[in-house]
Amino acid sequence: MPVLLQNRQRVVAVDRAWLGRTAGAVLAAARADAAELSLVLVSDRRMRALNRRYRNKDRTTDVLAFPLLERCLPKSSQLRKPQAPSGGMSHTRPMLLGDVVISLPTAKRQAAALGHSLRAEVTRLLVHGVLHLLGYDHEVDDQASEMERLETTILAGLGIADPYDPAALPAEGHART
Repeated sequence: MPVLLQNRQRVVAVDRAWLGRTAGAVLAAARADAAELSLVLVSDRRMRALNRRYRNKDRTTDVLAFPLLERCLPKSSQLRKPQAPSGGMSHTRPMLLGDVVISLPTAKRQAAALGHSLRAEVTRLLVHGVLHLLGYDHEVDDQASEMERLETTILAGLGIADPYDPAALPAEGHART
């Protein structure tokens, strides 16, 4: 489960080793063991430009997900590592899910508003983005509850509180996209 990490911002310090391990743990928890993930950390300025270009929303947001194969991805249960032939290693290449883009300055502000660590907030955003890459969409009624359940379950397994607990939301609301 390779993670390709690009830090394209200089405002907020980040532990790249921790982030790589966390992203790997998120992929494993999301049952996407055979997947490869591109994780891009950006400034608010860059995130605003991406949000404007791809969502027609002229403001920054916390996380965006860009699936490689839009709307054609299988659900995560189909992305488990293939079983290796008896006595041998599997040599299949990982499937690139797409990009998860996180604005670290926004994540830092949200963490402060919620009273938890930047690491907890980045983990929340990473899980949210990965689930979008796996085809889940909280803006589609029949998928919203399933995405919320998976997000909460994965985060709990990583030691992070329920992001849908009303007491855990920042005053300005969480841009869940």
